[in-house]
Amino acid sequence: MEIAILQLLEGARQARGAAVIIDVFRAYSVECYGFAQGLRRIYPVGDLEEARRLKAARPEYLLCGEREGRKQPGCDFGNSPLEIAKQDLTGRVLIHTTSAGTQGLENAKGADFLLAASLVNAKATAEYLRRRNPSQVSLVCMGLAARRPTDEDTLCAQYIRALLLGLPFDKEQAVETMRQGDGRRFFIPEDQSFAPREDFDLCVQFDRFPYALPVRRDAEGRKYVEREIVQ
Repeated sequence: MEIAILQLLEGARQARGAAVIIDVFRAYSVECYGFAQGLRRIYPVGDLEEARRLKAARPEYLLCGEREGRKQPGCDFGNSPLEIAKQDLTGRVLIHTTSAGTQGLENAKGADFLLAASLVNAKATAEYLRRRNPSQVSLVCMGLAARRPTDEDTLCAQYIRALLLGLPFDKEQAVETMRQGDGRRFFIPEDQSFAPREDFDLCVQFDRFPYALPVRRDAEGRKYVEREIVQ
């Protein structure tokens, strides 16, 4: 198994084989917590206006969206695990549009298949890959708004690679690195309304969920994410 760690939109465009699109803070942590709260399906959408059009066409769907970390007008939820974890989402469908994670899924057109991942489902993602045993794995770190690499996404990619190769990984040091690095934004008092410190704690819970998030297509050809339990 050949494993590459790639960065940002260019990395997504370069991805081949099995492409794992990683967004720890916060897109794919949100999706994991959403499935834990009962979501049936998630439609990831790169373009905010397209997401709004889909919501208008299917008003029974919920819309979760952010730009620059902030909830956008017309959205039911912002991109916060804390907010999502408080909801009863049993049987619901979510439209999800973000600055980084969903952009990666839009741009990884050369991959054979796609997975969405974060630290909270990293081990399940590695197990999913191990079972499918692709010859090539592309771990794509989406970074901050898909503009610059971040500690948390790169560490998540390194952790998944370590799991696949049977290598050691220091989780405690990784959490401290995130806390002192890009995770600092969750501890800014004036930003707690949209970036609460609880989101940091929820996002760094390694392997909390036993499911991978494979990306598939519906009858109309639209990409959707669902959960697949692998542990």
